[in-house]
Amino acid sequence: MSTPDITCETVPAPKQAGLSRIGLIVPSSNTTMETELPELFRRQSEATGQKYTFHSARAGMKNVNKEELLAMVGKAAGCAAAVSDADVDAIAYACLVAVMAQGPNAHAGSEETIAKAAEDNGHPAAVTSSAGALVRTLQEMGARKVAMVTPYMKPLTQMVREYIEGAGIEVLDAVSLEVADNLAVGCLDPQNLPEIARNLKREGADAIVLSACVQMPSLPAVQAVEDELGLPVITAATATAYEILKALGHEPSISGAGSLLSGVPLKLPARV
Repeated sequence: MSTPDITCETVPAPKQAGLSRIGLIVPSSNTTMETELPELFRRQSEATGQKYTFHSARAGMKNVNKEELLAMVGKAAGCAAAVSDADVDAIAYACLVAVMAQGPNAHAGSEETIAKAAEDNGHPAAVTSSAGALVRTLQEMGARKVAMVTPYMKPLTQMVREYIEGAGIEVLDAVSLEVADNLAVGCLDPQNLPEIARNLKREGADAIVLSACVQMPSLPAVQAVEDELGLPVITAATATAYEILKALGHEPSISGAGSLLSGVPLKLPARV
């Protein structure tokens, strides 16, 4: 075969009907979002027939501390340009605390930066961030008071608490599991979450944030905790999945992951 006969792929393969491409920007040490999100969308596919593929870019981060988190922020635009080369339909910036470390409402600026990088690269895409998805989803649900679980050290948990409260949502209780190493966070057992949730101070809560972190595994516990406690349960991952589906114009139809993604949201407790 002569050289001119060899075809090199210089552009992404054409999109197939019924297929959506999802781009992820994750910390280099993240091991959870690339398992939980595909599993959620596999269930969506089973229910609807729509297919999804995932395409990731990784930004260096090993330890969950403010210095490494802020350093990761500067890599977001480059990661967005790289993942947009796959001509994705949506991009999720999947590091909640890296965004929140920048201060109140920082998700808006991060999402704008990522969207611009993708557009400048010739492949515009809808953009969400796990930080933005979490607060917007709580607001959309009408949740005014929540209790939450984080894997972070207490100072970072306090920062997340203040960020959420800056969006007009009171955090009644916030449990810190105090795990600094991000790989260790990904090894936490989600089966421990129901017991942790039972011990949350949740009187007056409208919802539970079972994992305010995209690296802390939680999917196997979401439905169990919601069923037991009778409150809507969301996580950074389920909120991100919800916003991706909205961006794609797809109705949620995911089983076993909480009412938010089921298509039949659980009613919030009646307020006195």
